[in-house]
Amino acid sequence: MTIRVVVGEDNFLVREGISRALERMDGIELVASNEDLDSLRASVEEMEPDVVLTDIRMPPTRSDEGIRLAADLRQTHPNVGVVVLSQHIDLAYATTLFADGSDGRAYLLKERLKDQEELHQALRAVAEGRSLVDSRIVERLLTRTPHSDPQLDRLTPREKQTLAMIAEGRSNGAIAEELLITKRAVERQINAIFVKLELTESGDVNRRVRAALLYLAGEPE
Repeated sequence: MTIRVVVGEDNFLVREGISRALERMDGIELVASNEDLDSLRASVEEMEPDVVLTDIRMPPTRSDEGIRLAADLRQTHPNVGVVVLSQHIDLAYATTLFADGSDGRAYLLKERLKDQEELHQALRAVAEGRSLVDSRIVERLLTRTPHSDPQLDRLTPREKQTLAMIAEGRSNGAIAEELLITKRAVERQINAIFVKLELTESGDVNRRVRAALLYLAGEPE
């Protein structure tokens, strides 16, 4: 399947570099390249892409255009994936990006993309409805104190302990070993966590990402 991509990036050299990289990728078709939010929205409407690859900040305000667009597309174009490329780690933007669901969303750091294959994999992941978060962002989240959220108060102490280990990136097997219970018991706990946190969309990986972000996200810095 060919993945149709629209790019949003205000920096000319970066935009051209991304465009050239996309044109060399098998199974990727660059259908539009834009330097501001208005033209990016227009391209999405006209070209009906599979994925939008966008910077966070661009004209007209150079603040959070990419994040706002991703949120709007949840309502207007729910089948369009979004890969956000950022120059800096911004935990508030990361949690906002995934607030309405992690499926079809990725948050990556420009400086951490080693080669075009990583970008290729990210585009394909969100086109297939999966999600990606740069590991450095997760590391930063792990240094924050979890915020108080009424949904978290629904969990039992053991469920909170399990959720903490999910946020650390541990597998079900590793959690079972730490808690001295069976993997089946861990699966039951995780399913209970998903229900209590109202994470009902399909896809266990997506729900794990959302649960971890809910647990880890602090007040914006």
